[in-house]
Amino acid sequence: MSGYPEDVYFVLQLDACMDSGFFYVTNHGISEEFMDQVFTQSKNFFDLPLEEKMKLLRNEKHRGYTPVLDELLDPANQIHGDHKEGFYIYIELPEDDPQAQRPFYGTNLWPDSDILPGWRQTMERYHQQALEVVKKTARLIALALDLDANFFEQPEMLGNPIAILRLLHYEGQASDPAKGIYGAGAHSDYGLITLLATDSVSGLQICKDKDAKPQVWEYVEPLKGAFVVNLGDMLERWSNGVFRSTLHRVLLGNGEDRYSIPYFVLPSHDCVVECLPTCQSEQNPPKFPPIRCETYLLQKYQNTHADLSTYKLF
Repeated sequence: MSGYPEDVYFVLQLDACMDSGFFYVTNHGISEEFMDQVFTQSKNFFDLPLEEKMKLLRNEKHRGYTPVLDELLDPANQIHGDHKEGFYIYIELPEDDPQAQRPFYGTNLWPDSDILPGWRQTMERYHQQALEVVKKTARLIALALDLDANFFEQPEMLGNPIAILRLLHYEGQASDPAKGIYGAGAHSDYGLITLLATDSVSGLQICKDKDAKPQVWEYVEPLKGAFVVNLGDMLERWSNGVFRSTLHRVLLGNGEDRYSIPYFVLPSHDCVVECLPTCQSEQNPPKFPPIRCETYLLQKYQNTHADLSTYKLF
């Protein structure tokens, strides 16, 4: 969404937040040339031999490489994990920082600069720029919820966020829902906002009504130069269900490789997510109990990722 007068922009965004929880953002300030560089560096990593990638296997703080089938997002419908590999990068904190001991803060795992020169610098730069886009988007969402524009920038929220850059490569395995084979199983995102960059290969689908029988799935097509923004579980809880955290999945055709880069943003570890005063009344009481961000995210990761002991041979 861009090029609209501010009042029209708010109407369009509010409608999208309530209807699907997905919308496009353009004119966001990150150049296409730099995004091409980020995707090139992502592909450079995934092109490495598996043995080299496994040297950076994700650690107990969820940083690093996740092999194909590592993540199982929809166990009720999948026969095994997602046909994708990934790489987690969080906000970098030095080991001597007091906050570095928290589960989702600390140091990252990085490829050797002799193998992938400039890789770390590219990803750290993108991390910083993507967070600024999320903060701008969060200001619009705050206003749409009748809050102060800077509501989500409080220290316990985006002032000290958990921000996760994840590089993804979907291998060329054809998806077949009837056989339980997916690029990524159906799920909703866990946090406040996800900023998604994709290549030109289609595959992302959303289901606006998860309770429908049968479920109806619609493609979200790639749009060059745009981010796809989707709202997460925490925003749905904050807004009392007014804004949607929508089911989505990835289906791929045979032989299609797909690269995408989601950027997940959540509040701080200790933030308690509970219904906002502007989103409740006597007639519309809170639908979700309060929950601490760290607790929610740790449980989600435990439920969806393979136990690290699975990879003990590496």
